Parts: sequence; structure tokens; C-alpha cells
Amino acid sequence: EQRQQRQLTQVELARVMKSSQSRVAKMEAGDPSVSLDLLIRSLFALGMSRNALARIVAKSESSSAI
Repeated sequence: EQRQQRQLTQVELARVMKSSQSRVAKMEAGDPSVSLDLLIRSLFALGMSRNALARIVAKSESSSAI
């Protein structure tokens, strides 16, 4: 969804992420073989800051501790 909102093709996003179009397609399809590294690189490629990611992780960790 974010990729399409930014009017990027899978090939263009893959290039920014230094990956391949097929891996981007697998990620978008929810393939469980996709690495966490690839997911994080996609977030950064789509404009998420490291601080925003850190806040999400911290919130997730505090929610799971309850």
C-alpha cells in the first residue's frame, strides 16, 4: 500500500532496498520466508525513520510484557 501510494513499482522499491523484485513481491504477499532485515529495509526505503521504528518496537515490547 505504501509503495503504491508513493507510485513506486516493485522493481523501483527493490532497487532502493538493494534487493530483487521477486523478494518484494514475496514480502507484499506475506510470505513467511521473508527476512526481518528485508522488512526493515522496506520500511526505511518507504520513509520510516529509525526513531519511528524504535517507538513501534518499544510499544510492542511494553504491550507483550503485560
